[in-house]
Amino acid sequence: MSDGTIQMEKQRKLAGEPVSLREFVRRSAVFLLLIVLLIVFSYAQPAFININNLMSILQAVSVVAILGAGVTITLAIGGFDLSVGAVAASSVMAASYAMIVLDLDVYQTVPLVLAFGALVGLANAALIVRLKVPDLLATLATMFLLSGLQLIPTAGRSISVGLILPNGTTATGKVDPAFLGIGRSSLFGTVPFPVILMLVVAFVLYVLTERTRLGRLLYATGGNEAATRLAGANIARLKILAYVLSGMLASLGGIIIAARVGRGDVSSGGSLLMDAVAASLIGYAVLGLRRPNVLGTTIGAVFVGVLLNGLTMLNAPYYTQDFIKGAVLVGALALTYGIARNKG
Repeated sequence: MSDGTIQMEKQRKLAGEPVSLREFVRRSAVFLLLIVLLIVFSYAQPAFININNLMSILQAVSVVAILGAGVTITLAIGGFDLSVGAVAASSVMAASYAMIVLDLDVYQTVPLVLAFGALVGLANAALIVRLKVPDLLATLATMFLLSGLQLIPTAGRSISVGLILPNGTTATGKVDPAFLGIGRSSLFGTVPFPVILMLVVAFVLYVLTERTRLGRLLYATGGNEAATRLAGANIARLKILAYVLSGMLASLGGIIIAARVGRGDVSSGGSLLMDAVAASLIGYAVLGLRRPNVLGTTIGAVFVGVLLNGLTMLNAPYYTQDFIKGAVLVGALALTYGIARNKG
């Protein structure tokens, strides 16, 4: 869309002129599709609209939404964090190892794992900012490094109570019940705690990115790094902040998974990267913003969760899920960019 078109839209809004149907569809496409899905699935399977099932959907997408928020922050600065899935998976193993092998409690484990995520984000930032490695290559290297590193302490085995360590000894620790509450407890017996964490993360990051000077600088860095630097912003610090936040959010996602399953599963986190990226990109279509935004990412994660849950309840084959997620992503982006392009 050209600058002239944007100015005309702003003038029209100020003048109180009604929004065209095409513009309304562009802004509301994801919401309209979500409403259609809810109606169709509720009609085909009445149990779908049950409050317990809806809470189950939100709980299932909470980790994806949190990881997607981290990806969104890095997209805002013009980067891309490919390591979030590996950080989350490593955090699952780290949390379980800390309690079962090192015999730590929840108050020691959670800060330790969050610090691990921050350290990974700092390492990514060092590669990108100091060594000038492109974002994709730096975070891809970190992804492979962590995917292998998480298997070394246990010789490739999952971590559970009574784990036999590589030196032949048996781990004597156990998972702290208070830690399990992070993934299994609920507010008023209805709203799962991971859903509350997801909403808190979304709200805090929304305020940070959309309502503060720091947020404007993050987007300015992604839009025009040279101009932002000339304006006096410290680009290095902004990038470090973005990747540290992404790493910590990925670790938070790993903590939720570990608390939910109660063990360190080596197969955890396999699809988290692609799901988080999909949620972030679908978020571009929310309200027609056509830019990374945390609100859109959260709604994108919920959209995919509703779609997959509904298909599962209708006994759709599991092997069609990735195809459907891809089709939804293509459709959402086509609606947003295609309509905007035709309008311009």
